[in-house]
Amino acid sequence: MELKRVVVTGLGALTPIGNSIEEYWKNLVLGTSGAAEITHFDASRFKTQFACELKNFQVDDYFDRKEARKYDTYAKYGMVAADQVVEDAKIDLEAINLDRAGVIWASGIGGLATFEKEIGDWATGDGTPRFNPFFIPKMIADIAAGHISIKYGFRGPNFATVSACASSAHALIDAFNYIRLGKADIFIAGGSEAAVTPSGIGGFNAMHAISTRNDDPKTASRPFDKDRDGFVLGEGAGSLIFEEYEHAIKRGAKIYGEVVGSGLTADAHHMTAPHPEGYGAMMAMRNALEDAGIQKTDIDHINTHGTSTPVGDIAEPQAIVNLFGEHAKKIAINSTKSMTGHLLGATGAIEAIASILAIRNSFIPPTINHFTDDPEIPDLDFTFNKGVDREITYALSNTFGFGGHNATLIFKKFIG
Repeated sequence: MELKRVVVTGLGALTPIGNSIEEYWKNLVLGTSGAAEITHFDASRFKTQFACELKNFQVDDYFDRKEARKYDTYAKYGMVAADQVVEDAKIDLEAINLDRAGVIWASGIGGLATFEKEIGDWATGDGTPRFNPFFIPKMIADIAAGHISIKYGFRGPNFATVSACASSAHALIDAFNYIRLGKADIFIAGGSEAAVTPSGIGGFNAMHAISTRNDDPKTASRPFDKDRDGFVLGEGAGSLIFEEYEHAIKRGAKIYGEVVGSGLTADAHHMTAPHPEGYGAMMAMRNALEDAGIQKTDIDHINTHGTSTPVGDIAEPQAIVNLFGEHAKKIAINSTKSMTGHLLGATGAIEAIASILAIRNSFIPPTINHFTDDPEIPDLDFTFNKGVDREITYALSNTFGFGGHNATLIFKKFIG
């Protein structure tokens, strides 16, 4: 069958370096770090006392007190980002077929803060089981998708994807496939996460997964640097409107770019560690190239998963070299996690946005905080410390998650 074309017609973002698309992009270009001392709770007794939190985000600006009590923080972030993207895309709800409009929204963890509070209150109480009636609806990872669809009346496909740090990339890929198969016209897709909580920080500390560079948080996220010591936990949301091309043209939509390929694989290797040679990552990228019908030499830019972990930052560049060969040295590579930290289930969405804006603005944001080369990492163009002007036709975005989940998306400059 002939597949439909899929374009991006709206963007929305709540990130540690900006609560709007404009602010997010400005700080990506400037190489701004979003890391700082944790303010959500007293982290003084934790091994890690910093994170990439949202700045200047006030719930009261978006929800009244009664309404806010119904939503976990991750859902609030998602609903605000969805509001942004619907406004940006200028969707007239009375002019589209709502039966063919869907929401696929991701979260790697869901309502962690809600779970902590309810279980904590019960454990420290008198043993009588008193739970908030909103406990389960606030906690579950699919509820943000439900709230967004209810608000806008989108009656098409509606669900959540949960695949750890690959969650929102999988949401985007599902939306892409539904549209090109002709099963829907338009989607709000993306993800949100709010895991900067005691159990979030404590759990990742126990795994030795996050940086403990408390003396210098702003340089703690240092992908591909020899002295990296783990990722920096982030929070926020990223939202995109994926839309069938003819549908977008008919309503006169602004088009940011085109979605042309995706690849999905599993490492089938380890609970948390990537395949040491990046085999699953390589296959995800290869599958995405085949899906897009393009050559390896067509890729101009890769937004890597690049978390700043000792093992992961070796495996992914090796996968790039194994797949792209000599062309790998010609690809402008970066890791925007050096600035935003790692937003877990939301990371695929905000990095897809960064990739699309890089194409649109002909600019590769930097990988900040590089101080020392790692001889175990292949010598590639990582755009260290300073962004560069670059014409981009095709950009590839990688997202990988605990459990060995690998997801790759390819975006193309929109020509018409």
